[in-house]
Amino acid sequence: MKRIVLTGFRGTGKTEIGKILSSRLNVPFIDTDDLVETKTGRSIPDIFHYDGEERFRSIERDVVASLPLADVIVGTGGGVVTDPENMEHLRRDSTLVLLFADLDTIEKRLLQKPRPPLTGLPLHEEIAAMMDRRRQNYYASADFCLDTSETSPALAGERILALLKTGVPLEEQRKTAWAFFKTGRIPPIPLKKLEDILVGTAHNPMTRIMGVAGYPCAHSLSPKLFNALIDRYHLDYHYTWFEDPELDEIMDVARAIDAKGLSVTIPFKKDVIEYIDEIDEHAAQQIGAVNTVVFSCGTAIGYNTDWLGVRKPLVSMKGAKAVLLGAGGVAAGAAYALIDLAMDVTILNRTPKNAQILAERFGCRWGNWEDFDRIRPDLVVNATPLGMQPDTRSPLREDQLQKSMTVFDLVYTPPVTPLIEAARAKGCNTITGSDMFIEQAREQFYLYFGIDVPVENMRELIL
Repeated sequence: MKRIVLTGFRGTGKTEIGKILSSRLNVPFIDTDDLVETKTGRSIPDIFHYDGEERFRSIERDVVASLPLADVIVGTGGGVVTDPENMEHLRRDSTLVLLFADLDTIEKRLLQKPRPPLTGLPLHEEIAAMMDRRRQNYYASADFCLDTSETSPALAGERILALLKTGVPLEEQRKTAWAFFKTGRIPPIPLKKLEDILVGTAHNPMTRIMGVAGYPCAHSLSPKLFNALIDRYHLDYHYTWFEDPELDEIMDVARAIDAKGLSVTIPFKKDVIEYIDEIDEHAAQQIGAVNTVVFSCGTAIGYNTDWLGVRKPLVSMKGAKAVLLGAGGVAAGAAYALIDLAMDVTILNRTPKNAQILAERFGCRWGNWEDFDRIRPDLVVNATPLGMQPDTRSPLREDQLQKSMTVFDLVYTPPVTPLIEAARAKGCNTITGSDMFIEQAREQFYLYFGIDVPVENMRELIL
């Protein structure tokens, strides 16, 4: 039997429900908190009080790494999901069920089983603060979700068993999704695999779908990368292309089949915001564009990881004079990254009004495309689709490039664009779109699954 792992905050019923599943499936139940106490011969409150949380997390990490990989139910501590190393171990060949409940219910349950506070806040405020802090981690830990607020442990156990048997989408929903995917440009071999997953005789209800959403998006390398990562970490998922000119069609299908997430690309990064429930307040709200949607527990949350993909390769150029070409959703993420690096930024666009709107949002300069030559930047960032099929032109002429410039083309297919070729011919320092793609995809994978993939592993999978 595949290992079942229960995650969630304290008071959501992991122990009681885990024991019921253990009895029903005739396999052992293991509580990671109990293992920590057995391993140390001390109580968890004692470890927290005398050694601190860091020491506790270290012991917990060892315990998680030693768990059996099959024929067992595992109940985890409330904070175990915040550690990427734990998530790598817990997710391997496992089905993870996130248990959650409302604040009042959790508070009532915890008052019956007092534990030392994790903060100096009153209990209700502490629960709210800790759950908010861990929310993204909990959602990343969820293959399936179950609200235990008004559900007895016995009924919750039955519902989990039903989920494991049938999954979430109904047969009719899977057939509708299959009809949608057939209209895209998915290559024959991946399309056959998708057919088997959705409507084939060997349909596995535990396998969940996710993918890249755009039009066009058949050129995207995301399916190749994410499916390789899914195989590497032994996850029960399949990543495909959600290609359609109508975003509402894409989102309807994604919700109907209980998709885990979407990587959103051109031209939907701004439009997708109206289709989701929340957007990340730290980056996506300020950028005004979403490239990552995580579906979990009935909620769709939007994030922007593009800006991290731009920022990380440019850390050594803090304070540089930069020209950003383009004013769309990708450019918004790039502008956010460049401003975060304290650069002197000028945004240029074929439609100057669009450059002005974006520049005023971030407090930087703007201008006409023809203004490029007078600026003489240290850094050029191409955030237009020029260089990608079907328009393979370079956004700049070779004579506009200077040896002293660093040229960063965010287009990653083809890996070496006409702009990068011209920049290399001039002796410029160049950064290809592959660097941006790797960094933003690495962050996406963390948002989806809580696993922090080493950059070198990402690079070897696509290069």
